[in-house]
Amino acid sequence: MALSSELSHLNALNLPSLNVLKTFAVVAQTLNLTHAATLLHITQGAVSRQITGLEMSLGYPLFLRQARGLTLTPRGAQLLPPVQQALALMGEALKRVGSHPDTLRIKCPTCSMRWLLPRVIQLQNDRPDMRIELTASIAHGVDFSNEHFDAAVIFGRPPESQRRAHHLFDEVLTPVCTPDFLPRHNGRTDVSELADKTLLHPTRDRRDWLMWLREEGVQSLPSAKSQHFDTLDLAINSALQGYGVAIGDLTLIEDDLQAGRVIAPFPLCVASGAAYTLLYPENPTPALTVAIDYLTEEARLSREKLSALLSTSHRLVSAV
Repeated sequence: MALSSELSHLNALNLPSLNVLKTFAVVAQTLNLTHAATLLHITQGAVSRQITGLEMSLGYPLFLRQARGLTLTPRGAQLLPPVQQALALMGEALKRVGSHPDTLRIKCPTCSMRWLLPRVIQLQNDRPDMRIELTASIAHGVDFSNEHFDAAVIFGRPPESQRRAHHLFDEVLTPVCTPDFLPRHNGRTDVSELADKTLLHPTRDRRDWLMWLREEGVQSLPSAKSQHFDTLDLAINSALQGYGVAIGDLTLIEDDLQAGRVIAPFPLCVASGAAYTLLYPENPTPALTVAIDYLTEEARLSREKLSALLSTSHRLVSAV
């Protein structure tokens, strides 16, 4: 019954054919029948007949015929943008589906790639029938109505509505550096050791470092030496190369910690209040469902590793 109702609705709309709408869009762009005919690979007479038929069907003129060529009428100018948008959306959809029907396109913030990329590669190794394309962006949100993604990992305050959203993990910040970058005394490192070190900031406003220092009881930056980056990932990479001390998210660097490439020398860790969340639109495909289940299970394991670390050698506080 639902399908029959939808078909009846479409029939009632009495829409022009796609070829006619495409002809209208091309003529509106060129304002020249001969040029439009060349672009469409049909005769000028065919173009003229299609436009005339469209105008008769709609009941109003779309173009003014003048000695110097064509101009759009007000109604023609009003109709053109939605026709162009509809044709572009259909073209993009056909291209997307035709390229590979099982390709999943996932948008993610650049900083999350440290955690996400190795897991996506592992999933593809386990499931050769699946193709997943990650698109990294410095933007932390997604608009599925305007962006052609099947899912997205977003960063920030957890969304108020949990529908079609899976919490992955919270951001937990603490300074990180290479194992020999800071001196240790009786197995511990004091904040005073940062005084002559380069602090690596993932943001221009230095908010992550300042947040951690406030919770440590320090009200200002302990060092005048600093470098600023556009993303957390870039700051962490610089710390890995021994250029300074970065603020790192313990989950994002869990593989580096486990391999001993970096250490978290201070016991204090701060939950910033932000989180990584997996979002997807309604009616996920079977392939997307597999990816969602896999990533949420991997996130659960990461949360367990973080809990174990915090319970043994670090302490967690929440930012005020």
